Amino acid sequence: MLDTAMLSPYIADLSDLARAHDLMAEYGPVAAEEATARANQARDRDNVVQFCRWRQVARLVTLLEQPGAWGTIH
Repeated sequence: MLDTAMLSPYIADLSDLARAHDLMAEYGPVAAEEATARANQARDRDNVVQFCRWRQVARLVTLLEQPGAWGTIH
């Protein structure tokens, strides 16, 4: 089981959630790997902002793929 306490995502805006959703719809179980690949491409182009954004999207996808709830439940 994934330790979600260590992976609290930073969500800059709703576009990060949309990106995560789109990747999950298109790539299914390998969506996080696709986001990581996009982060690596951004890093290779020296685009730090996009690198960080795609890494966060990869973390978000990983969390969203987990069964059940994570974080504080009110």
